[in-house]
Amino acid sequence: MEKSPFPAEDPLYPSSDGQPLAENDWQLHAILDAVAVLDVHFEERPDVYVSGDLLIYYEEGEPRQCVAPDVLVVFGVPRRRRMVYKLWEEGKTPDFVLEVASENTWRQDEGPKRTLYAELGVREFWLLDPREEYFEAPLRGLTLADGRYRPLPAKVEGGRRVFRSQVLGLDLRLEDGRLCFHDPATGKDLRTLRSAEARIAELESRLREVDSLR
Repeated sequence: MEKSPFPAEDPLYPSSDGQPLAENDWQLHAILDAVAVLDVHFEERPDVYVSGDLLIYYEEGEPRQCVAPDVLVVFGVPRRRRMVYKLWEEGKTPDFVLEVASENTWRQDEGPKRTLYAELGVREFWLLDPREEYFEAPLRGLTLADGRYRPLPAKVEGGRRVFRSQVLGLDLRLEDGRLCFHDPATGKDLRTLRSAEARIAELESRLREVDSLR
């Protein structure tokens, strides 16, 4: 029988925790957009792994010891598709984690998950509240120092608070409830598929207007 090119699921470490990806459209699009733009941004890096809602098992032989960040980025591991992420096999903790608030998750994000990520050594932990309902600030970045998370400073640009992620080398800001990633090296925002399609439609409309004037 021909061997499947896809990895088999390990029954001891299942790929699902039975929880939904998101509870509402704001949370869903925030997660999907962040994963999409970061995956494209790092697509030329074979040593950068981007994923979302993927179970991380952090104690071998203890399948209950797991967590599924909404968005995660790991530097120094192969860029390939995974069923789950086992720390003892990968040998590397995620460097960047983003959690998006919802009614049933925000308390876990602020409390137990924050503590766990610090213990695991996640270098940057970000909290996003696109509806501005749960956290004291809609966007916060925390950096790990001496085993504890400390807030990343923000600067104000165009009336908006902008944070620099040293891990990603990108600036993050919230704009009309949408998380935006900005590349200071190019001076441009990273585009989602929807924003890119909207920009193409806008340019096509302008071209039609120009053609009609000829």
